[in-house]
Amino acid sequence: MSNPKLRAQVIELYKTLLYLGREYPMGYPYFRDRCKAAFMKNKDKTDEEEIKMLIARGQFVVKEIEALYMLRKYRTLKKRYYE
Repeated sequence: MSNPKLRAQVIELYKTLLYLGREYPMGYPYFRDRCKAAFMKNKDKTDEEEIKMLIARGQFVVKEIEALYMLRKYRTLKKRYYE
């Protein structure tokens, strides 16, 4: 990966995923190991278009995780007030 902007985006994505993984239902070590494996699987990619596609997919995963956390919080609040 020769483009420093893409490298920065990948690192930012990795840090964001690790941050979100702290609340993962199966535990942080499980999430961290899976996240690291996914990034290591694609570490040898050099095509910039392919890297951009993988970054976009990672950002989609971030949005999905955030949505799941919001849903979990909503359900918890709903249980508290409406039994």
